[in-house]
Amino acid sequence: MDTIETEILDAYSQAVVRAVEQVGPSVVTIELGRDAESRRPGGQGSGFVVAPDGLILTNSHVVHKAKSINVSLSDGRKLPAQLIGEDPDTDLAVVRASASGFAALRLGDSQAIKVGQLAIAIGNPLGFSATVTAGVVSALGRSLRSRSGRLMDDIIQTDAALNPGNSGGPLVNSRGDVIGVNTAVIAGAQGLCFAIAANTAQFVVGRLIRDGRIRRSYVGVAGQNTPIARQIVRFYGLPVASGILVATIEPDSPAAKSLLREGDIIIALDGHDVSGIDQLHRLLTEERIGKITALTVIRRTDKMEIAVTPAESPRRHD
Repeated sequence: MDTIETEILDAYSQAVVRAVEQVGPSVVTIELGRDAESRRPGGQGSGFVVAPDGLILTNSHVVHKAKSINVSLSDGRKLPAQLIGEDPDTDLAVVRASASGFAALRLGDSQAIKVGQLAIAIGNPLGFSATVTAGVVSALGRSLRSRSGRLMDDIIQTDAALNPGNSGGPLVNSRGDVIGVNTAVIAGAQGLCFAIAANTAQFVVGRLIRDGRIRRSYVGVAGQNTPIARQIVRFYGLPVASGILVATIEPDSPAAKSLLREGDIIIALDGHDVSGIDQLHRLLTEERIGKITALTVIRRTDKMEIAVTPAESPRRHD
């Protein structure tokens, strides 16, 4: 190995080491109490501190229906924790440990992520605490079906190895900023691992801390972020250069009852610019339930407005 290769390897290793040293103390093991009815042992997962007063972010499926929750810290302490709220639709949950003075991690801007950038996962797979794996961001804007049945959009794909028990742990960049929350792997495949984008997590955490749950509206489309042709952007003077490509429309949904069609590109909701899925989710709040709403879309080369009446998002959480 020549000098240049050695320097590159050293730089890579140093980036991973720095990130792990910064992030590691804030990653916890989440242990669930034994289920007395089924006599099965409780499960285990990962989480990480997002506020100094002991607020910890993890996956909803890790703590859902837990009889009791304990968190084990990197310094060896084990503390009882209480579920603050969960949102199975995005597979996120917040618990609070009974202590304060924690080192909290910062949720970064997942919109700034680039395919190919370094991605580091820290968690507790299969009971092996503080396990570190590293890879790259393989793809952005993936869709993944949550355990509640809802299609989660804007999912990050990475080849940083994940295993059972990694769920709820952070996916971070070389600066130690959280870019995603590890949530799933594809069974039988290698290098196909997924994380919930940090921007989605930032929104959900705020609501869970405030309300304990998220009551949201929905229109019933599954889509993906897509660029808009430059000619169309210039012709209409659009304030956005990307939107949401409608891939499928759910049967009997508000979208199915409207004039929206597969292939349309959503660029605004009630005059609010929509350049990606995160923005649409944030706009579909409970206040819009039952209210006629205007969707601005691009259909082929035409710009049009379509009326849709969002309904309350079905709760399929058990």
